[in-house]
Amino acid sequence: MGNREMEELIPLVNRLQDAFSALGQSCLLELPQIAVVGGQSAGKSSVLENFVGRDFLPRGSGIVTRRPLVLQLVTSKAEYAEFLHCKGKKFTDFDEVRLEIEAETDRVTGMNKGISSIPINLRVYSPHVLNLTLIDLPGITKVPVGDQPPDIEYQIREMIMQFITRENCLILAVTPANTDLANSDALKLAKEVDPQGLRTIGVITKLDLMDEGTDARDVLENKLLPLRRGYVGVVNRSQKDIDGKKDIKAAMLAERKFFLSHPAYRHIADRMGTPHLQKVLNQQLTNHIRDTLPNFRNKLQGQLLSIEHEVEAYKNFKPEDPTRKTKALLQMVQQFAVDFEKRIEGSGDQVDTLELSGGAKINRIFHERFPFEIVKMEFNEKELRREISYAIKNIHGIRTGLFTPDMAFEAIVKKQIVKLKGPSLKSVDLVIQELINTVKKCTKKLANFPRLCEETERIVANHIREREGKTKDQVLLLIDIQVSYINTNHEDFIGFANAQQRSSQVHKKTTVGNQVIRKGWLTISNIGIMKGGSKGYWFVLTAESLSWYKDDEEKEKKYMLPLDNLKVRDVEKSFMSSKHIFALFNTEQRNVYKDYRFLELACDSQEDVDSWKASLLRAGVYPDKSVVSWIYLLCKNYY
Repeated sequence: MGNREMEELIPLVNRLQDAFSALGQSCLLELPQIAVVGGQSAGKSSVLENFVGRDFLPRGSGIVTRRPLVLQLVTSKAEYAEFLHCKGKKFTDFDEVRLEIEAETDRVTGMNKGISSIPINLRVYSPHVLNLTLIDLPGITKVPVGDQPPDIEYQIREMIMQFITRENCLILAVTPANTDLANSDALKLAKEVDPQGLRTIGVITKLDLMDEGTDARDVLENKLLPLRRGYVGVVNRSQKDIDGKKDIKAAMLAERKFFLSHPAYRHIADRMGTPHLQKVLNQQLTNHIRDTLPNFRNKLQGQLLSIEHEVEAYKNFKPEDPTRKTKALLQMVQQFAVDFEKRIEGSGDQVDTLELSGGAKINRIFHERFPFEIVKMEFNEKELRREISYAIKNIHGIRTGLFTPDMAFEAIVKKQIVKLKGPSLKSVDLVIQELINTVKKCTKKLANFPRLCEETERIVANHIREREGKTKDQVLLLIDIQVSYINTNHEDFIGFANAQQRSSQVHKKTTVGNQVIRKGWLTISNIGIMKGGSKGYWFVLTAESLSWYKDDEEKEKKYMLPLDNLKVRDVEKSFMSSKHIFALFNTEQRNVYKDYRFLELACDSQEDVDSWKASLLRAGVYPDKSVVSWIYLLCKNYY
């Protein structure tokens, strides 16, 4: 890029800044810029006025700058100023510029010293300036003045942070030399968002007001608090000079003389002063724009494509058509219906790659969550044996029975079948919730029509809620049907002959072959990092074992754990950890992994934990409190 093209970069960004401000979209894209930060009376205004060579900024006690001032300096043969809010009007009298800034500030913030983040855009054309754009932010204050709110310090801080947190923003940290640099408000804020000092340019003012025998040489030589872009020292006019209308040109000559004559700064005089600072900022901003331009262009093109996509929806829109509103309404409702169907059926133009949703999540509820809820139902074998005993005795009455009565078996079985109502109704609730979440996602396309969006969401959600009651009634009816008649001739029924054999195999796997059931990342949380724990591994669950590898390439296997005699249990989440944990243990009190009785595995969410438990269930690893109740066998054992 040639020098001429480089010179055009700052004016180009200025035009973009004006365009975004006029559209009310100043934060739409992060434009490369320089934000001026400093405490009250740090000398920010004097530095900016020295750049222009004119007195044009409001002055006084308390907070003077109450709105961000976007100051655009443009090299020109004529000298005048323009405001974006006063299009076509040229200000040649800079006293009028000051009055206009004050009036425009009061128009938005009122007369009570309040602040606003809405910027004022001022462009100054002059032969004495270099192309440069700066944003003058309100000075950092500690104590409210007049009618200012008690949290004025917080408000100013938040406004400043809005600008300086952006990676495309250079920070001009202005600090007076007659204060402790370690306590500089400007450098402290800059350090928070730019800890490496890569975007911060230090400006040290009031060097002529330091105590006799002291100087800021170590700071200006970038030794004390080093910044990547260094420091520049300046000497501004004193309040007495300003009140006495001392000419800025004369002040600049005095500044030059100060640096040339001062023994501590004489050797760096050519790198000090307002003219050098202006050149540095011009060069730094130009280079910064050049460096950030490719990424900025990509973002701009991305947003342009997004807007073009939105405009495409209105290409057939005819304002003069009297039925346009009805047609538009029908099209949007039809599109909502299509989007909803696609999310449930599993197709669509926008596929969620971050989490399961819609039909996929409902599928998981049916095939993973529901079976797991059934298996984890609490089962007390001692209590069940007692119930069986009472049932048999109550049915025989005063007689002594010889055979197991069918009525006892049916009474106990029916009581267990009824327990299915809880997990079944819970699954219905989960499906209903996911359907409503899907409705909310589909109505996002109607965000430009808030009332239509709200009504569509309300009507569809109400319809789903209405069907919820009927669905639950149907589920309960199906369970009641199963309870009403026990078919002992069914092929799945466990008879006397094979009851003992089947019960001995209850905890053994029934899967054929060593098929892979699940893969994914887990963290071993109960083993120290020095022993290979506390970090993520790639786990592979098969029908016979649980193995983990260094990564998902599955080349370096760390361990293979057989699933025989393993069970899974919940582990309480630590308040210090954001992970959700479950544990594997051996029912025969053997070590699971090396010297550890338990293997605690951590996931990012409870949903992942439940999914892994369901997968372990498919592999034959049951929860600690299993619901496997061989009622028929227990009934037989009494005889």
